[in-house]
Amino acid sequence: MTHSPAPPPDDARCPCGSGEVIGACCGPVLRGARRAPTAQALMRSRYTAFATGDAEHLLRSWHPSTRPDEAELAGSLREERHWLRLEILRTEAGGPFDDAGVVEFAAHAKGPGGRERQHEVSRFLREDGLWLYVDGEVD
Repeated sequence: MTHSPAPPPDDARCPCGSGEVIGACCGPVLRGARRAPTAQALMRSRYTAFATGDAEHLLRSWHPSTRPDEAELAGSLREERHWLRLEILRTEAGGPFDDAGVVEFAAHAKGPGGRERQHEVSRFLREDGLWLYVDGEVD
């Protein structure tokens, strides 16, 4: 598996925009020390993983039925893009007692062509207590 870059220090603001420091937010989920309790928490950790280049967390949190191969994911992480912020627009279910959930979000970035916005409605499943990203409809 590809080695991921070092995550930001635990006292840095979490890239997901929660307002928390990474050590109290996405950091423990990225390290595998804690499971994401909700689909939204997993979505936030995946955004943080994209922002920090953490391919291992992305692959680990992707449902096996739709998970890309490591090379395909590595190619998308190499794209010249600086992730700026995450907006959670809507959630459906995806709570601590649900087995499925939807998170609609907009991720803002700066790429070679200027500012970008990725809008997606993502589907998540919880299997054996572990939330996994299944797929998403991207505008």
